Amino acid sequence: MILARVKGTAVASAKVDNLEGRKMLLVELLDATDEGLKNTRKHMVAIDAIGAGEEEIVVIVQGSSARLTPGYKTSPVDAVIVGIVDTVTTRGLACSSVVTQTESVPQ
Repeated sequence: MILARVKGTAVASAKVDNLEGRKMLLVELLDATDEGLKNTRKHMVAIDAIGAGEEEIVVIVQGSSARLTPGYKTSPVDAVIVGIVDTVTTRGLACSSVVTQTESVPQ
């Protein structure tokens, strides 16, 4: 499973029949560190199975796990958003926001 933040949408005017009506979101992958979540500056497009919104932190599954998501068994998908994250806890500290590469982390 992968943690990511929704950054926007990806619109395709033509796509295979199995993906018609499916929302595609642009997400930025996140790293979980002792200081919290950090942006990786790596992006991917994932199919939204749950109605995630922009700037929400989400859980993504890939590969065969993505195709096991209900309604996607015969779809040519590699990444599906399967959860919206409320809180991530690292070292006993809960964090719900992302520490960017340029922000300093309180000690």
